[in-house]
Amino acid sequence: MSKVIITCAVTGGAHTPSMSPHLPCTPEEIADQSIEAADAGASIIHLHARDPDDGRPTGDPAIFQRFLQRIKGATDAVVNISTGGGGPTMTVSDRTKAALTLRPEMCSLNMGSINLNLSELAERDRDWKHDWEKPFLESTKDLVFKNTFADIEWIMENIGANGTRFEFECYDVSHLYSLRYFADRGLVKPPFFIQTAFGMRGAIGAHPEDLMHQKRTIDRLFGDEYRWSVLAAGVHQMRINTMAALMGSNVRVGLEDGLYISRGKLAISNAQQVAKIRRVLEELGMEIATPDEARDMLQLKGGGDVGF
Repeated sequence: MSKVIITCAVTGGAHTPSMSPHLPCTPEEIADQSIEAADAGASIIHLHARDPDDGRPTGDPAIFQRFLQRIKGATDAVVNISTGGGGPTMTVSDRTKAALTLRPEMCSLNMGSINLNLSELAERDRDWKHDWEKPFLESTKDLVFKNTFADIEWIMENIGANGTRFEFECYDVSHLYSLRYFADRGLVKPPFFIQTAFGMRGAIGAHPEDLMHQKRTIDRLFGDEYRWSVLAAGVHQMRINTMAALMGSNVRVGLEDGLYISRGKLAISNAQQVAKIRRVLEELGMEIATPDEARDMLQLKGGGDVGF
């Protein structure tokens, strides 16, 4: 088994500031937590941006720049800029602006549209800090997270032209077939970094059989042309990541995917989650990949050829 790449998704666009006092929202907080996560063992830092005034998701490259410079100066971690943005409420143009402008080594690419329903998160009693949070969550009950074939092709052709490679986020089996379609057309080249996501409302579940079915499908469609990684939402995070790693997967943790470190206990940082999954994997005899080893495994262009 090759070494395991740990990706840390630091803040995301689904959780809102009122859900955890530890969710990084300002550029300073995002930079601090990213650096700590890299120090804890994350080779790839998956990044979204938020408006520093109210924590609302934003695709503004100027806000990304405020934390990218610090991260690059303090770590050698691979920077992965999201093209998912704030999910259903942002246009594709807004979601992709930072990756297009800043030319990172990697960016995420969602491989299909889904009914990503976050409305249940609005049902819990909370002391809402900002007036946008609850309506945003409630609105997702009637919204589609749009990623059409035209959207995907545009991202591949325009962002990929800068030498940026992709974290292909696959939320269901059909997304794997869509990736195979684009690969057969020659729009993307191996090795494919396939990030299968489990446990989101509106996407594939987080049962062990779901995990195994995705792995069987990837093997059949991509043979030896891929590197597999897994993320799981909320309570499923550590359990599914551990099982997947035993099956040969790389792993993704972070406060984008889950706010807790154990049942009923909020994680105090992204680094805490990275340290936990690293400890689990090392206890199972696995070695953790360094950023440069991850670059070699994924054939990335290197941190010297980016726009920040």
